[in-house]
Amino acid sequence: MKKRDLEMALEKVPPFKEPDPSLEQYQTPSSIATDILFEAYSRGDVQGMKVIDLGCGTGIFSVGSSMLGASEVIGFDVSKSAIDVANTFIRGRSLSIEYRNMDVKDVEEQGDTVFMNPPFGCQTRRADRMFLDKSMEISDCIYSLHMSNTLEFVTRYVEKKGRTIDFTKSYKYIIPHTFSFHKKEKQSIEIVLINIR
Repeated sequence: MKKRDLEMALEKVPPFKEPDPSLEQYQTPSSIATDILFEAYSRGDVQGMKVIDLGCGTGIFSVGSSMLGASEVIGFDVSKSAIDVANTFIRGRSLSIEYRNMDVKDVEEQGDTVFMNPPFGCQTRRADRMFLDKSMEISDCIYSLHMSNTLEFVTRYVEKKGRTIDFTKSYKYIIPHTFSFHKKEKQSIEIVLINIR
């Protein structure tokens, strides 16, 4: 599959119906999700692998992983509304994905690779730590998005857990006006992908 074809397919993944500000529910842009998925694919972390989409939202990483040949894909999210949207989208499509409505802290399923765009901790302080801890419990390979200004902290945090960051890649993340407390029509923030091994 060509990268542009995957991006066009991921553009069809629907957004959250009623995003919850306390969960920091923002859709990962299809261009960023595609780039991350192709990076992981090129490193042998998708095709034939069991993929966990942690805090899957409406399923953009799940859909992309399935399209790139993952042997099994399971998405977990605490939001029933998001899981409903994700399940509706895959119905009738030849995608092998299972979605489970579950709090991340309760996930015990092991996987080869984890993809996640956890809450950045803007609404609930340290919300990303639970995702980091859980991902390192269930997999040896994690692709995770964080605010760029937290990279130093995240690096120290994962190293204390006996892990290393194999590589990083920066992106500009455009957050549209989604919630009442947003002052601007859209805001650009610097985010970083980290690959934890």
